Amino acid sequence: MRRTSLASLTAAAVVAALAVGTMSALRAQQPQTPSLETLRVQGNVYAIFGAGGNVTVQAGSDGVLVVDTGLAATAGALLAEIRKLSNGPIRFIVNTHFHPDHVGGNAAFSGLPPDPRGVAPERAANAAAAIADPLQPLNIIAHENVLNRMTKALPPLQPGQTGGSERLRGMPIDEYFAPTKDMRFNGEAIVLYHETKAHTDGDSLVLFRGSDVVSAGDIFTPDAYPFIDVASGGSVAGEIAALNHILQLAVPGHTEEAGTYIVPGHGRICDEADVVEFRDMIVIVRDRVQDMINRKATLDQIESAKLTRDYDPEYVTPASFVKADQFVEAIYKSLTAAGTK
Repeated sequence: MRRTSLASLTAAAVVAALAVGTMSALRAQQPQTPSLETLRVQGNVYAIFGAGGNVTVQAGSDGVLVVDTGLAATAGALLAEIRKLSNGPIRFIVNTHFHPDHVGGNAAFSGLPPDPRGVAPERAANAAAAIADPLQPLNIIAHENVLNRMTKALPPLQPGQTGGSERLRGMPIDEYFAPTKDMRFNGEAIVLYHETKAHTDGDSLVLFRGSDVVSAGDIFTPDAYPFIDVASGGSVAGEIAALNHILQLAVPGHTEEAGTYIVPGHGRICDEADVVEFRDMIVIVRDRVQDMINRKATLDQIESAKLTRDYDPEYVTPASFVKADQFVEAIYKSLTAAGTK
């Protein structure tokens, strides 16, 4: 349940960042042989840490549903970890948003061999375990804005190249555009909620109603300032609204502890009280920035005021993805039309 530290930048990570056009691609700084950790959350739901973004897994007699797939480089290790939980077919992937540390494994999972025959003997057992019924193929679900952004990030077609299935492997094939999407799997009701203009414009919260677990994606990152991706439709108002929605879905247990558990995009498993603390921090910093905007302060002046200094010891470490000034700048850009210094 610890937050995974970032390794040094690699050339591949820089290329990915340029292709996607967001800071989140730089999270591709991971060891070649990652050490993953799996914890049972409650009910039929598990959380896997260390694959990039946190991965949520629901397993049962119908097969396996996976929320996010981590980085491309960790897909093999992630599949092996899932196989420790279930040998059933992987029937569904839900993407909470489009950043590569959460969708990077999509292509590998959707590219599993259609038939374990012909696969090297040492891989045959794992390949066979991962094969779904051909009449019930792997289904990748996300909000339509996720598909739109992933499609735009594809490299241009080269001469003689077609836009065939290989090129589109790993893309969501069941995108939804309504405020919610629901389904039943392994005897449990699962509800997806689109959170408008929160961390991005395509975020989904995933509620496992029977297990009483919410998979929050990068809307919620305890112990670290959130990455409000303004360039991809994110906003501080939408971020706060999404956190308030988590609080509406969550019901605490005895003495306001436990009850509904929340799997964040990065970091430890949390309960309602953790979300309240995180939400309140964002609201307070937002109000401080808005006050200085109202007094005609520039972004340079706002950053110089160190409005987050009382929160920095809790939310900033040398390995933090979002630094204090970046968090303040995202709030400033979200609150102002110009979004410039």
